[in-house]
Amino acid sequence: MDDYSIPELMAVCLARDLRDGELLRVGVATPVAEAAVRLAHLTHGPNMELVFLGARMNVAHLDTIPMPAFGWDSRAVRWAESYSDTGHRFDRLKDWSNSVFFIGGIQVDPFGNTNLIGVGSDFRRLRFRGPGSVGTATLSTHVGRYYIVLNNHNRRLFVEKCDYISAYGWGSGGADARSRIGIPGGGPKYCITPLCVMDFAEDSKRMRLKSLHPGVKLETVKQATGFELLVPDILPTTEPPSAQELQILRTRVDPSGRLRRG
Repeated sequence: MDDYSIPELMAVCLARDLRDGELLRVGVATPVAEAAVRLAHLTHGPNMELVFLGARMNVAHLDTIPMPAFGWDSRAVRWAESYSDTGHRFDRLKDWSNSVFFIGGIQVDPFGNTNLIGVGSDFRRLRFRGPGSVGTATLSTHVGRYYIVLNNHNRRLFVEKCDYISAYGWGSGGADARSRIGIPGGGPKYCITPLCVMDFAEDSKRMRLKSLHPGVKLETVKQATGFELLVPDILPTTEPPSAQELQILRTRVDPSGRLRRG
C-alpha cells in the first residue's frame, strides 16, 4: 500500500506505539496526534481514554469518531463521557504516570527541549512569536512519556540551542538528565516529522535517527537538521500504513480527508 500522504504515515506510525489502557491527552491544533489517538483507540486500544481539553471519552464502540474540521472544538463534547477540568487539574499529578501527551514546537534542540514561546534574543521584541506554552510545561514534565510531532523538518526548527524552553526534554543530556534535577515523568520518546522518526540514545539522550520515511534519503535529513544527529549502523524504513489501517483512518477517523490534503 503506497497510496498515502505523509501526515497519514505519521499518524499511523504514532498510533502503533500507543498502548491499550493509556490515557491520551491531546492539545489544540494537532491533527496528526488527534488522528493517531483515534486510530489507536479503534484498532487496538478499546480501553484507552481520550482527553481533548477537558472532554474525556472512551468511544471505541462508535462506528466513527471523526476529527472536527479545524482541530479541536466544542463538537468533540458530543462524544464525551464527561466535560470538566478534572483531566488537567494539577492536584491529580500523581495519576499522570499512565498518561501520554503530544507537543509541537517552533524550535527543537538535540536533547528534545522544545520552544513554543518565540524566536529572538530579546523576549520583548521577538522576531517571531509562537503560540505560547499554556499547560505544555506541566504536562510534559509529569506524564509517563510524550511525543514531539512536527509538521515540518528544517534547520530553522531543529537548532543547536532553543532561544527559550517551554518543555524540558532531556536538558543537556545524560541518562539521568531529568532525575538528577528532580523532574518526574518519562520525557520525550520519539520525535516524528515528515522526513523521519527519531528517538533518544539511552546513554546520552541525544536525538538519534530511528527510521527514514519511504523515499527519504539520509543526506536529506542531515541537511535539514541544524545539529548532528546520531545515526545507527542499521537504519530501517518507516513501515508504511497497511490497507486496513488506511481504511479505518479514512472512513472512521478522517472521512473529510484532512490528512490527505497535507
